[in-house]
Amino acid sequence: MGTAKFAVTPGFEVGGTLFKPEQLAVLGSIVGEDAKIEMTTFKQLYVEMQEDRVQEAQGKLREAGLEIHPAGFYTKSLITCNFCRGAEDAGMQVAKELDQAIAGYETPSPLKIGYSGCGLATGEPLLKDIGVVKMKDRFHIYIGGEAKTLKPTIGLLFMTDVSAADLIKVVVGLIRHYQSNGKKKEKFAKFIERETAEKLRQVARSSARII
Repeated sequence: MGTAKFAVTPGFEVGGTLFKPEQLAVLGSIVGEDAKIEMTTFKQLYVEMQEDRVQEAQGKLREAGLEIHPAGFYTKSLITCNFCRGAEDAGMQVAKELDQAIAGYETPSPLKIGYSGCGLATGEPLLKDIGVVKMKDRFHIYIGGEAKTLKPTIGLLFMTDVSAADLIKVVVGLIRHYQSNGKKKEKFAKFIERETAEKLRQVARSSARII
C-alpha cells in the first residue's frame, strides 16, 4: 500500500493562524509512527501517511476543528495577519469568506494569497502572489509578490478601493484565469509579465462586473 499527502491548517481567528495543543495531539495520535509531517512556509502542515488510512484520519482531524486541503500545485489557504486590532476592525469575517472561496484550486504552480487587516500589512501580503490589504472599509489588491528568489519582488498595486462584495469575485477571477491560461509550472509573477497587469485588470473587472 502506498502513501498519500494532504495539507492541514487550523484556519484562523483573532490572534492569527494557530494550531491548538489538543489539535496537534490529535494529529500526532492519528497519523501513525511512519507518517511524515512537514511545516510549510504558508502556514500549513503537509502530512504524508498510509493511503488506506487517510480517509479515517481526515475525518478525525476535521472533528478536531482542523481544515484539510490538497497538497501540491494548488491555491493555498489564506495567509493572514494576526488581526491585532480585533476581528471587526480587521475584517476577519471577510478574510474567512475569502479563505473558503480560494483554497484548493488546481493551478500551474502553487499560489499563495495573503491578507492583512490594516495598512501595517504584518501578514506580508505584498510578498504573496496575490495580496489583500484592508484600508478602512475597502480593500487594496496587490499581485506578483515573490519572496523565494535571489531577487525578491514587492507586489504591484493592482486595484484600489475594492468593496468587500467585489473582493472575492476579483480574486477568484484571477485564480481561474491563471488556472486556464497559465503554462505548466509557470509562477504567477511570470504569468503576470506574459499576460500584462492591464489585461488582468480587465479580467478582474469583468469577473466582478465592475465598470
